[in-house]
Order: sequence, then structure tokens, then C-alpha cells
Amino acid sequence: MSAATHRFNKTRLAPTPSGFLHLGNVLSFAITASLARETGAKILLRIDDLDRARADKKYIQDIFDTLNFLKIPWDEGPLDTEEFETTYSQLHRMPLYQDALQQLTDKELVYACTCSRKQINHSCNCRASKLSLDTPEASWRLITGDAALNVKDYKGENINATLPTEMRDFIVRKKDGFPAYQLSSVVDDLFYGVDLIVRGDDLRPSTLAQHVLAGALGENRFGAITFHHHALLKELSGEKLSKSAGSTSVRYLREQGSSPTDIYTTIANMLGVEQRVGSWQQLAKLAAKPP
Repeated sequence: MSAATHRFNKTRLAPTPSGFLHLGNVLSFAITASLARETGAKILLRIDDLDRARADKKYIQDIFDTLNFLKIPWDEGPLDTEEFETTYSQLHRMPLYQDALQQLTDKELVYACTCSRKQINHSCNCRASKLSLDTPEASWRLITGDAALNVKDYKGENINATLPTEMRDFIVRKKDGFPAYQLSSVVDDLFYGVDLIVRGDDLRPSTLAQHVLAGALGENRFGAITFHHHALLKELSGEKLSKSAGSTSVRYLREQGSSPTDIYTTIANMLGVEQRVGSWQQLAKLAAKPP
């Protein structure tokens, strides 16, 4: 698919402020910005801050610092931390999430669960127990099936798949009462009119879960969204880069004197390309080439 064959309305950069951004985040941002410019899509900056235990103001500031330092553009959304907190935080959209949860409740599509992640895979009987949704320290899980799902792919293909076993009956409301990532992401993408979603290969199960959730909400619009899943940067150990695992952050590299060219070149080297890279546009083109 190319700009000559398809146009999009809006895509998004959707970082989570749970740590300092790493090189893998930069690669995803560069690919997103490149596809947006190729297809005429506006870029929304949507910061997912509903994980209140980990969301930190310094990590929110780091998002703006990183994007500005690397000159990665966005067209809609907050310009700084203050505007984010006063206008764009997900806390301002809580009524939308609560409405979605109420719809699922009215349709009897959720159940309360007090099990740990380990128990849900082995001995959870919460669905059969029909615990009250008001049970303290209970999350809410969506009742899912095994129906075939159809995902529009950026390459012009329609991908048919079913929800992976580990994603069955996934959480839509956390034990702290806040909506879970899958629910807030679906609601936000529909609210903002996003029709192109770019994310890493590791989030393919989330894409399928979100299609299931949108179907439960009766939101056929979600099925019209096009998805592009890109390859991930890996540690030398073969593990994906992670903020929580302490992967080298852009902030650290910047403080050590690295320039944007140094950072883009490092990412290119990790992709197996031995050349200097001076911009996100150039990096995105290299990432699009077959290995």
C-alpha cells in the first residue's frame, strides 16, 4: 500500500509514561511519522497515563524532550507537560471509559475476578462463581469467544485470526477501578478518529483483543482501522527493548552528548545497517527495507 493507493485521516504516537523512552520507541515513532506523511494522515500525540502507579511527571516531560530533540513531528495533541495535564490526560476522558464499561455491564459481558495472573491460567473459577462486580480488589474481565477476527493490514491484506489463548477473558477494568489499557485504547482511537495504527509486532495479540472488545461494544468503526505491525529492536540477548528492564534511554544518550544523528545511526546499526543516519525520515526508509 502506498500514498498513491490509499489515504488516511489520522494516526497516533501513544507512549506510556512509565519510564524514559528507549531506542525502540524512537523507531516506532519514526515509522509512524513516515507513514503519516506518505498517506496524508495527521499525527496525534496521545499519552496513555492511566497506570497511575507508574505514570510520573518526569516521564511525561521526557516524551516531549525526546520528540523535540529528535525533531519527530505531531499535528494534534499537547505541546508540553502542562497542556497535557490540563487538557489531554486520559483522566479527562474517564466518563467515556465509564460509559463503555457500563455498556459491557448492561450486556452482561463482564465478570468480577479476584485471581492473580498465575491463577487465571490454572484454577480461576470466578466466571462460574458470578461474583458481584462490586467485590473489593476485583478486576473485570470481558467474556470472549473464539470467533474469527478480520484485521485490515497496511500492506492491503485482510488478516484472519482468532484471539490467542492467553488473551481470553482479558481485563477491561483493573482492581484499582481504572479502565485497563485495551479498553482505554479502543475508546481513545474511536474518540479521536484514528484510522491508521502503527505498533510493534509484540502488540499483535492486543490488536486482536481490541477487535473483540470493539465488537462487544457494537463499534463497527473499529473494524475499518488499518494496522501496521513493525519488527522490534532487540537487545543483544535477543529480548525486546523495555523501559522497565532498564534499556538504554534516549535521555541517557542525550546527556552523554549524543546528537540526533548519533541516535538514529545507533538504531540503524541495531537493524543491521552500517551507515550514518541523520533523520527520522531516513531511518524509517531503512526500516522498511527487507533484511
